[in-house]
Amino acid sequence: MQVDRLATIRNRIALLCATAVCCGGALAAEPWMNARLPADERAALVLREMTQDEKLKLVFGYLGADHEQKKTKRPEPARNQSAGFVYGVPRLGIPHLWETDAGLGVASQAGPDVHHATALPSGLNTAATWDVDTAYAGGAMIGAEARARGFNVMLAGGVNLMRDPRNGRNFEYGGEDPLLAGRIVGAQIRGIQSNHVISTLKHFALNDQETGRTTLNVLVSEQAAVTSDLLALQIANEEGNPGAVMCAYNRVNGVYACENRWLLTDVLKGDWGFKGWVMSDWGAVHSTVPAANAGLDQQSGMPFDHADYFGAPLKEAVANGWVPQARLDDMARRILRTMFDHGVVDHPVAPAPDAIDSRKHAAVSLQDAQAGMVLLKNAAQALPLDRAVKRIAVIGGHADKGVLAGGGSSLVYPVGGNAVPGLAPTSWPGPVMYYPSSPLEAIRRRAPGATVTYADGSDRAAAAALARASDAVVVFATQWTAEAMDVPDLSLPGGQDGLVAAVAAANPKTVVVLETGGPVAMPWLPDVAAVLEAWYPGTSGGEAIAGILFGEVNPSGHLPATFPASAAQLPRPVLDGYPDANERRFDVDYHEGAAVGYKWFDLKGLTPLFPFGHGLSYTDFTLSGLKATVTDGVVTASFTVANTGKRAGKEVAQVYVAPVGARWEAPKRLGGFAKVEVQPGAAAQATVTIDPRLLAVYDPATKRWNVAAGDYRVILAASAADAKASATTVRLEAAAYDVHGKPLRTRAAP
Repeated sequence: MQVDRLATIRNRIALLCATAVCCGGALAAEPWMNARLPADERAALVLREMTQDEKLKLVFGYLGADHEQKKTKRPEPARNQSAGFVYGVPRLGIPHLWETDAGLGVASQAGPDVHHATALPSGLNTAATWDVDTAYAGGAMIGAEARARGFNVMLAGGVNLMRDPRNGRNFEYGGEDPLLAGRIVGAQIRGIQSNHVISTLKHFALNDQETGRTTLNVLVSEQAAVTSDLLALQIANEEGNPGAVMCAYNRVNGVYACENRWLLTDVLKGDWGFKGWVMSDWGAVHSTVPAANAGLDQQSGMPFDHADYFGAPLKEAVANGWVPQARLDDMARRILRTMFDHGVVDHPVAPAPDAIDSRKHAAVSLQDAQAGMVLLKNAAQALPLDRAVKRIAVIGGHADKGVLAGGGSSLVYPVGGNAVPGLAPTSWPGPVMYYPSSPLEAIRRRAPGATVTYADGSDRAAAAALARASDAVVVFATQWTAEAMDVPDLSLPGGQDGLVAAVAAANPKTVVVLETGGPVAMPWLPDVAAVLEAWYPGTSGGEAIAGILFGEVNPSGHLPATFPASAAQLPRPVLDGYPDANERRFDVDYHEGAAVGYKWFDLKGLTPLFPFGHGLSYTDFTLSGLKATVTDGVVTASFTVANTGKRAGKEVAQVYVAPVGARWEAPKRLGGFAKVEVQPGAAAQATVTIDPRLLAVYDPATKRWNVAAGDYRVILAASAADAKASATTVRLEAAAYDVHGKPLRTRAAP
């Protein structure tokens, strides 16, 4: 241990000297090393000193691991088994970029032997908290671990909207609503970057299914895109100020996202004024000249692309004038500016794994998990479980071993290893991972006087017999989802629906705990007493689940996505390209436009299994006293949240807005939300302000958000389908707002 600490100190000293920030460094007097100067000025100063080859190195990234299939080796300075590496310019004090996946923790790309890390619960769980402070805390925690592992870039910030619940990567993202997803992911980005670690924002844009993701072509109007997926990304950008944006694999209206001028230059850098750099997803580059001139600043993750497009071909293209020298300079300048702006140069990283407080970080993951678990059903107050109960049956889901995680590049390898090794697939996008936090053991610790018996569920008859002989039954049902693949339908895999049905028939007090990557169907729902959606609950998942089941924590999560009753309710009942697109090109028509999720259900008059925003508690809340005011065209809603039950708890008050006598892409939009903690018998006041863009219609011709004159309903509800919702009406004058929602002097046409 002492040797490791001395090595860490030596590494830190060497890196400080290499970047010329230590006392007496030869570069200390160079003007770009003056931290008091603006980042733009520092970038311009150092850019003038760089050679052409040094600029070209900055715009080309490598995989941080050996690739056996392609017979490539990682660059020697790269962190082993990391996502990526980019050479800096050490002679000028510009450090290398060490990049790690992803938004749930510090991932390893080739197994558990390199490092272990703390895993947050899934992105959907964090979105289900409806709490930006929780999202920020989780981001700050994983950003700290990234820094301690020697990384200064984290490939986080996933905010692709849930247009289809079968998307295998939904678990990484923030749900179906632009406001909720944007605010939650933006807060997580801010948390990561509080550690002088750059976070990305991804995947830009409309990468909303995994089937055929490298070949499919999204068909969508500009107005619909800006009002849905792009608005979610824009809000996350405004809230989080990410240093980089990662462009996506798919095509948008015929053009690959990583060479799409409209996306990268017109929208991102032009309309939004994004000052960071655009990196490609690993394997998403298809050209040199079109990609560079369209706005791509850095090719990432070689050897996943078919060629070194930003290597020798880019050098030749600049020399021959196909790519202007000014464009290459802008590419390098954007990377440099971001490194200065986010403290990567002034606060160089060096591996210091001993600085990681695993216990403290596990507690952050625990709090996130419990704040996002959603109590979907609780008939006859089946939950919380009575600690005096004598016989408890725990069935299925490998609950004796651990809790499930999603697969792909975001997978975090935990301390203690895989609790259930060997489950297929064991290779990419696997392995199927169970974190060693056993719900069974956590339940036993909370019921020391009870006999707690486990059955794996492989024998339905035996499971039913155990349930029949028990006072309380908890069935764990799982759905593994992963990057690069979608699920075939909304059913629980492996016959688990039949297991739950058999157990529920034997004991009507059955409680179902779901560990899923997103919405699932529940044909057994009428026959069970309670359902808890636990998502993928992360490092401390077993403890988190047991704490909710026994009432140590009052559930307060609300759904960030609609749970359909069946796939027939979806805009595309059959998933385009599924199961295997075989590298063929095909179109995916987003004919629903911006009517994503609950908006589609409202538009079509469909009744979901569970609506967006739904979530129960162990106490009761009332929402009342709604008042809405308009000041300079901005709508503010205030209201009262009262706890009429006997337990302290948190309620998510949701404010929806809707035009009277007119219709947007759907009858209503989420305009704001507040998570409010209230003691039993008490009440609290809350206020939300509505972003004017959520009351407007986007006009692509003028790039304005136009609010039409007229009456608008302001609705206070506990879900998108709350039968107890209250409403009031405000009158708005015609107004126009820029792309950022800032008022323009010119009035919109009435």
